[in-house]
Amino acid sequence: MIVQKTMHFLFFGNTVESYAISVGMFFGLVLVIGIVKHFVLARLRESARKAGTVFTHLLVKEFEKNAVPFFIIIAFYFATQDLKLGGSLNKIIHVAVIIVPTFLIVRFMLSLVTFGLERQWKRADLTGKGRQSFRILQTLIQVFIWVIAGIVLFDNLGVKISTLVAGLGIGGIAIALASQAVLGDVFAFIMILFDRPFEVGDYIIVNDYMGTVEYIGIKSTRIRSLDGELLVFHNLDLTNARIRNYKKMEERRVLFPLEISYETRLPEMEKIPGLIETIIRSIPDTRFDRAHFKAFGKSSLEYEVVYYVLTPDFNKYMDILQMINFRIRKDFDAMDIHFAHNPSA
Repeated sequence: MIVQKTMHFLFFGNTVESYAISVGMFFGLVLVIGIVKHFVLARLRESARKAGTVFTHLLVKEFEKNAVPFFIIIAFYFATQDLKLGGSLNKIIHVAVIIVPTFLIVRFMLSLVTFGLERQWKRADLTGKGRQSFRILQTLIQVFIWVIAGIVLFDNLGVKISTLVAGLGIGGIAIALASQAVLGDVFAFIMILFDRPFEVGDYIIVNDYMGTVEYIGIKSTRIRSLDGELLVFHNLDLTNARIRNYKKMEERRVLFPLEISYETRLPEMEKIPGLIETIIRSIPDTRFDRAHFKAFGKSSLEYEVVYYVLTPDFNKYMDILQMINFRIRKDFDAMDIHFAHNPSA
């Protein structure tokens, strides 16, 4: 009887029984969350162990850090739904239920964004000012995520943000028009980082300009030419241009003609393809493709030779080309084979 009276005793507008049910429901939900967390995390850790990637381990870590508080606040919200807590307290709970999950979701998204950007940073091997530009970009993306989250949060809290959004929209259009070129370079910088058509240290050719990439910034990229000049390109210009990246080259195909004098006899003519093949095969870092007597020219017997240099290094390519030329001249002199005279000489 006493227990029954106690359970029906009113306390701040609710019976003790209502409080007990809410507390029991909350702890019951927390227990369920704990059990599910145990099994889900066990499965996730096993999957991460099998996958063996940094990203899967990050997902497990972020799930453990953010998912449990998220579901606990949701459990608290549902457990207190039947209680009459008064306008102010209900509003506090309502605000907390909106703010905390929003914060946890944004924190999870920022972790993924930071992971992706830092991975690109390491792959791009940025140093010095390149890292500074990357950090600025990372900060801009984080601010953008927080701004979007803030707008969504205020909207769910009942704050009329239509005027604010309209103002931001008009202001954004004005800013975008005023800084169209800058924004284009910023987005081009993001494309360069993720698409990676070139990196710092690559030797590239852009239209009629060529050189080694020294710095990739948010607005511009700097290239040092072979003459020592510093070439500065807008990032947008680079993404719109055809770029030849020689560092990405695994091997270099070389085609060169040989013009032999018409005084060369047929037996010597027939030996020339095999002679050139022997020369090229004897030189390291080369792969012979073909050598053919191509045509009877106006003033010479024309041969065509194709081989590959198995390195992208330009200096190495020139060394090999020079070595082949010296050997051809030496062996031709020994066989009394003469090059054709240049008609324009």
